[in-house]
Amino acid sequence: MMLRRMVALLGAVALAGCVLGPDFKQPEAPKSDHYTKQKLNLEQPESAADQKVVVGSQVSAEWWTMFGSEPLTQLVERGLDSSLTVAAATARLKAVQENLNSQVGSVIYPSVDASAAASRQKISGAAFGGSSRIYSVYNASVSASYGVDLFGASRRYLETLEAQIDYEQYQLQAARMTLAANIVTAAVKEASLRRQIELTRKMITDSEAQLAMVEQQSALGAVSQTAVLSQRSTLAQTRTALPDLMKQLQQNRNLLSVLVGELPSESKLPEFTLDSLHMPQELPLSLPSELVRQRPDILAAEALLHQASANVGLATANMFPRITLTGSYGSESRTTASLFGAGSTVWSAGAGLLQPLFHGGELRAKKREAIASYEQAQANYREAVLQAFRDVADTLLALETDAKSLQLQRDSEEASGDTLALVQRQYELGAASYLELLNASQVARQASIQRTQAEAARFADSASLIHALGGGWWNESGKGDGNKTQQNSVDAGHSMSAVPHP
Repeated sequence: MMLRRMVALLGAVALAGCVLGPDFKQPEAPKSDHYTKQKLNLEQPESAADQKVVVGSQVSAEWWTMFGSEPLTQLVERGLDSSLTVAAATARLKAVQENLNSQVGSVIYPSVDASAAASRQKISGAAFGGSSRIYSVYNASVSASYGVDLFGASRRYLETLEAQIDYEQYQLQAARMTLAANIVTAAVKEASLRRQIELTRKMITDSEAQLAMVEQQSALGAVSQTAVLSQRSTLAQTRTALPDLMKQLQQNRNLLSVLVGELPSESKLPEFTLDSLHMPQELPLSLPSELVRQRPDILAAEALLHQASANVGLATANMFPRITLTGSYGSESRTTASLFGAGSTVWSAGAGLLQPLFHGGELRAKKREAIASYEQAQANYREAVLQAFRDVADTLLALETDAKSLQLQRDSEEASGDTLALVQRQYELGAASYLELLNASQVARQASIQRTQAEAARFADSASLIHALGGGWWNESGKGDGNKTQQNSVDAGHSMSAVPHP
């Protein structure tokens, strides 16, 4: 009965307390309607381009499927399941969650302990003229202690731990998003390298044929030795490109192996070609007002801002009195048989008050430190927002430039192909030499390589746009603890409501 009264008293005192310091408010989203100063051609609904962005459309959680490659889809999913980077981020999240669980029990609720002890003692009777005595003492009791959170120090402390969980949740989403983007980008690079290697080998074959022709003409006296040396130099330069391309391809394969959490020597990866990848005709583009609720790095910076805000309240509360309540109830006896008998009951109740008086300015300095840290977190948050908008703007500009560059490279490839066809017909009619035919072939191969590079850049920048928008993780349903963060944000008052279309 006594213990229940004490717990009830503790709860009443705790409810009467207040929470000092600022209450965290979610920063407002930027008011901007566009990512770039001028509207890009990709954003025009009437654009005749073969790829455009759809403003206001949702980013799919499995956005990599828009490239139309089943091997790529399987590889990304394999990486998300097996990546050690994701595994480490998941473990960090679990660690901070369990840390909060441990602190809640010790901060919010009273600590209750049961104890039992037995001792045998001998006392001297010299002090009171008697003989020495030997006796035993047995006791068993339940004790409780509670720090009354009058000014919210404990609640602010738990708030910092909850903000840390939010931070690690968003870090996990950032790791998953970056991993998916890196796998897609590496697959595109492999596809580009394979085509460049194929075209470079054909160029080497053409150069070898050209050299044989020039050497034959030189033997007949039709050309000078200078022409032979020039062709040998051209062939040597063409050959030097192949080993570097092969090295890049193997290094890229090694990178893919590590991304999916496997040893390069044991990994079984699919082979990617540009023909196996589909260029998305439409790309989603989130509204600027929604970007701050989607990018994991912005949300992580917001969580750190929340934590810094709670630390200001904690530093403020530490300057005020702290009350500790203690109590115990039990039994004490000289024999175990009479331990819980009549007259053996013992109890105690106490309260302690600690009011900081003089700490050499430590507490005020810690509060100023917390305020400065909050200002730092606020600046870091704003910088993260600015960087995010810059990422989207740069990627949109890159996509528009990629479209123009790819079209120019296609025109160049088509023109060089037409020239090659014309020279080939002239050669068949005897109006052009074989050397002219080989030169035209070399030019056409080089144009194809440049068009391949432009096409790969467009694939990679398409993936970069999704990465810049946040990766679509908020549309993912129940595939792990880290995917609950969007619901947590909504529960905390974070809104993702749409704003008027720009």
